[in-house]
Amino acid sequence: MATDLMEIDDSLYSRQRYVLGDSAMHQMAQSSVFLSGMGGLGVEIGRQYLMAVTLHDTKQCETWDLGSNFFIRKEDVLSQRRRVEAVCPRVAELNPYVHVDMSSSALDDNTDLGFLRRYQCVILTEARLSLQKRVNEFCHSQQPPIRFISCDVYGICARVFCDFGEEFEVFDPTGEEPKEVFIQTFLQKIQHIHFDNPGVVTCMDNQPHGLQTGQSVVFREVGGMVELNGTSRQVSVLSSHSFAIGDTSQLQPYTHGGFFVMVKTPKMYRFETLERQLCDPRVLTPDFSKPEAPLQIHAVKFPYQISTFYLPASVNTELVRCLSRTARGILPPLAAAVGGLASQEVLKAITGKFAPLQQWFYLDAIEVVKPLQPLSAEEFSPRGDRYDGLRACIGDSLCLQLHKLRVFMVGCGAIGCEMLKNFALLGIGLAKSSGEVCITDPDLIEKSNLNRQFLFRPHHIQKPKSTTAAEATRDINPDLQVEAHLNKVCPATENIYNDSFYSSLNLVVTALDNVEARRYVDSRCVSNQRPLLDSGTMGTKGHTEIIVPNLTESYNSHRDPPEEEIPFCTLKSFPSVIEHTIQWARDKFESAFVHKPSMYSSFWQTHSSAEVVLQRMQAGESLEGSFQVIKLLSRQPTQWDQCVAIARLKFEKYFKRKALQLLHSFPLDTRLKDGSLFWQSPKRPPTPLEFDLKDSLHFAFIVSTARLFAGIYNIPYSERDLSEEAITRILADVKIPEYRPSEKCIETDETAKKPDQIKMPLSSEEERDAIAHLEQAIATDRVTPERLRMSPLQFEKDDDSNGHMDFVASASSLRAIMYSIEPADRLKTKRIAGKIIPAIATATAAVAGLVALELIKVVGGFGFESHKNCFFNLAIPVVVLTEPAAVKQTLIRNNIYYTIWDCWTVFGHEDFTLSDFMNAVREKYGIEPTMVVHGVKMLYVPVMPGHSKRLKLTMHKLIKPSVDRRYVDLTVSFAPEADGDEDLPGPPVRYYFSPDGETP
Repeated sequence: MATDLMEIDDSLYSRQRYVLGDSAMHQMAQSSVFLSGMGGLGVEIGRQYLMAVTLHDTKQCETWDLGSNFFIRKEDVLSQRRRVEAVCPRVAELNPYVHVDMSSSALDDNTDLGFLRRYQCVILTEARLSLQKRVNEFCHSQQPPIRFISCDVYGICARVFCDFGEEFEVFDPTGEEPKEVFIQTFLQKIQHIHFDNPGVVTCMDNQPHGLQTGQSVVFREVGGMVELNGTSRQVSVLSSHSFAIGDTSQLQPYTHGGFFVMVKTPKMYRFETLERQLCDPRVLTPDFSKPEAPLQIHAVKFPYQISTFYLPASVNTELVRCLSRTARGILPPLAAAVGGLASQEVLKAITGKFAPLQQWFYLDAIEVVKPLQPLSAEEFSPRGDRYDGLRACIGDSLCLQLHKLRVFMVGCGAIGCEMLKNFALLGIGLAKSSGEVCITDPDLIEKSNLNRQFLFRPHHIQKPKSTTAAEATRDINPDLQVEAHLNKVCPATENIYNDSFYSSLNLVVTALDNVEARRYVDSRCVSNQRPLLDSGTMGTKGHTEIIVPNLTESYNSHRDPPEEEIPFCTLKSFPSVIEHTIQWARDKFESAFVHKPSMYSSFWQTHSSAEVVLQRMQAGESLEGSFQVIKLLSRQPTQWDQCVAIARLKFEKYFKRKALQLLHSFPLDTRLKDGSLFWQSPKRPPTPLEFDLKDSLHFAFIVSTARLFAGIYNIPYSERDLSEEAITRILADVKIPEYRPSEKCIETDETAKKPDQIKMPLSSEEERDAIAHLEQAIATDRVTPERLRMSPLQFEKDDDSNGHMDFVASASSLRAIMYSIEPADRLKTKRIAGKIIPAIATATAAVAGLVALELIKVVGGFGFESHKNCFFNLAIPVVVLTEPAAVKQTLIRNNIYYTIWDCWTVFGHEDFTLSDFMNAVREKYGIEPTMVVHGVKMLYVPVMPGHSKRLKLTMHKLIKPSVDRRYVDLTVSFAPEADGDEDLPGPPVRYYFSPDGETP
């Protein structure tokens, strides 16, 4: 990323490249910014950049700074070091490609501002209004204008202001292209184009096109109306699945197929100076439950500047009181949230990508301090420690509650690192207060993590995330008690993270991408009545969800629609877009280099003697997987030359014979029953590829495939073996069998599922062949311990040296060429094949800050109306704060309700019978139990034979609990109001094995 080097280090920046694109990354590498103010907000902004930056500050480190500036240490305060001197080397350490300068020169009303001309963007924090105006006027007057941003945090309020000049062109306002979302939303097959003026396009299967009137599209592969192909047409939307494109009456008649792609058009934005905007502000409203808040805050902050036209009709005195009371303090999570947004605006200013903020953004956390107003002024007075800035906002008592907090955080990736930074600044889980932060993550640090997981440095690569993050967190605040684990949180670790563990916690935080893991953690929190704070990001988008016992719904209360699967027949024979060929290549990798080697090794671990296997097969016994295993054994290579030969035969099979077979089964003139052509969009007829070793794509496929086969068969090779000369020599001796077409049926049903080859019945001929092959292997001494072992691979997308992505990229591109699909570059292929979620540090900082604000409210025990969920997209930009979903009450009957948080309880004893249990439920809760289930075991179902006898059995005998088990949660159904109706569901019933609920 150096200015004289245009090649981007993909191993470090790949996730960010998917968000910004290479053009924007190159622009950043050639730009420089000036950032003034190294307080809590300044360092949040300063650490985000991939461009040269000058950090400016004139102040010395103070104890106060330790509570908001995560780059200042206690020794910096004791040595009276300048803030910029403490911060600069730690910012520089984040990114070896970025040049970081520092300055402590005076910047005031008398400073000559000419030095700012060498910067493309200037950011001011902690600056007086008069200086902001002066610097802004200077930047606005330059040609081209210097982009100007000013921002600050005052207690519970933060603001951002942007001025990018009178004309600021944005080449991509949304950033949705070239994301996969773009392809799914806008790349649609055309069902019909109306031959008229205006011509009307209808999307296939009434799929929504997602277009807006005025946008333009480019058409490709349109049949009949060929004049449209490659042309751009402006659209006029008629419905969600149809639009007009102007006059098509002079074109040839439309026959079939085609698709369109939305064209990105640049947009011009106009900005006014700070002086003008103070009077007539344009503000972004984040919380529509209080739409007046931004202008109210603006009026409070700049009372003598705002125009009477914009002055709110009535000033909210409560807001004024809260702002005034906390203005001298700082809420670190608020600085993080606004710092993320401000940093994204800097990237926009430099790159011209994404719609800029116009022009003010205010974010307040008044809900944090509203309930604290009755407290005395003494609560908010400074104590001379690192928490004085926080204390000025939330009071001493709430600070002490944070210190005592016991938190469990699952995941130490990008959001996890940001959360730990917030924990350190807030003093969450201090050892001296008996608090603790327990974190767990099984992953090791990879180079690609360093770009956005800011607690990690290059020397941490291949070290555990959790222990490294714990150490880095204690470096920010040595008083924190952080315990690090390397476990997954799943049913397999329930003995570690059991009910007693959850009962010891105050709250749980999930910082995970894995949806199923989040659902599991949520279920454990609901079961144990613990608050959960969840969040996630995708590129510039982020969301937070607050889950509070008895107040809100849980994470499991809502489910995203399942990801749409590509039909099996499409993947196997009829790809139409590049995603299909990439998934096909990924599946081939999984089948050949993961699944088959795993199955092979597992089979021979179960059946250690080939002779015994042969005897059992000769006796007619069916051994699952034996046919596939013996096939692998009989074809097993032992030398590098054989691996190359296998790769060449795979090329012939995948990219020539497959095409020949399809064209044999479905000639180009094949027609369906309705008379339409079989080969029409979205089906693409394949073209057989002739092997050419001089073609770099062909060569890449042969080498990568041979390497992977050598890997699973434990066959050594040298660098010289990978040369074109060596490969050419080997391939000269490879005989390609003559192609003979098969009459085997090719699946065309899109609802058909992939068959399980292992469980498919064998024909008698296949059984005879397998027995003969195994007999021959035994007779020729090829059944040795070494040959009964294979080494499965694990797909690793970020290691360019292992050949995994070489195989997927070359195989996908060759298949795309075979089907006349435009191949994807390696970067896009890697994203789709590796299921990479685009990520950028600005979004993770913002989302973690918003979560930490909610954490304070949870610890304070604030009411439902205080909590906020958030969705944002920093690209547009939009920030939406909403109330969480209130917990729903479900009626059982007779005014008996329950919620997801309810758990009925019954206390038993050693002789407590199932009948006693049912009577206890009826007497305590006024409703008749009809069925009792423990996990998957049905303890009592009246219609089941013999179950009535179980009523006399003890609960101990029926459940058979472990010695240390205190209780079990049972699923109980209840009698309906009328005979013939279905049984009624209810909450889980927790049965304790002893009267006092302790271990029996």
